[in-house]
Amino acid sequence: MLELILPPFAAAMIILFTHAYFGLHVIEREVIFVDLALAQIAALGSTVAFMLGAAHGSTEGFVFSFVFTLVGAAIFSVTRMEDSPVPQEALIGITFVVASAAVILLSSFSAEGTEHLRETLTGQLIWVTWPTVGKVALSYGAIGLFHYVMRRTMLAISFAPERVHRIRTWDFVFYATFGVAITSSVHIAGVLMVFSVLVIPAVIAFFYTRRFRSALLVAWASGTVAVVTGLAISFTFDVTTGPVLVVCFGAVLLVALAFRRRYGVKVTDPDDRGLIVDMFAVGPP
Repeated sequence: MLELILPPFAAAMIILFTHAYFGLHVIEREVIFVDLALAQIAALGSTVAFMLGAAHGSTEGFVFSFVFTLVGAAIFSVTRMEDSPVPQEALIGITFVVASAAVILLSSFSAEGTEHLRETLTGQLIWVTWPTVGKVALSYGAIGLFHYVMRRTMLAISFAPERVHRIRTWDFVFYATFGVAITSSVHIAGVLMVFSVLVIPAVIAFFYTRRFRSALLVAWASGTVAVVTGLAISFTFDVTTGPVLVVCFGAVLLVALAFRRRYGVKVTDPDDRGLIVDMFAVGPP
């Protein structure tokens, strides 16, 4: 049992630790569905590859997903316009709907389309192997290293955008690295879990702290509880891993909401929302 559960657990934790960080950016920017949109764009890329004969989870499918995700990253970086009468979230929602419809339409032309569509939503986390975990660890490790080395700029584009020159260029870099993570995780965990692991731990963190570092720890801790609980239930009762994990993330959120009034952060002024990044709290730009 232990040798079967360890690879999915390792993969889920790698995805959690990376996506929780990106989730704090997403909540701060108020572009909640950007992850879901990018995940669906990645799924569209893999669907195009599938229709061209590539197997689900193949290298060809990954390449197609990544190329499509880069296009999505370019779209979202260009549409970040402070003077636009339309919020960027609306454009992100439109992108998600169109990409979802395209996936369903393309899948309908194949006899195996229904199975492919299910896999894009729920993933194949339960079947992940150690070689796949190693590849994910390397790619996510490279993303983490880049964001750590460039942390002042990467954090500034979300938490102090007035300090960043060429904001759209850096936005594209941010979304491109985000896209690498999305592409890998969608193939493993599916669209639903990818969205849950990005947004729910970050939302819980925002409920309980206004400090970025503390928020990251809260997001990691709450996500770990959901992952451990979900995998335990999945293996014990032999139920589908992806949906169980999503439900467990939702349950952890409900628990966090129950204790928020007593222990959480209280915000009376909308301007007080958001996280404080220590390097931007004091001193000149």
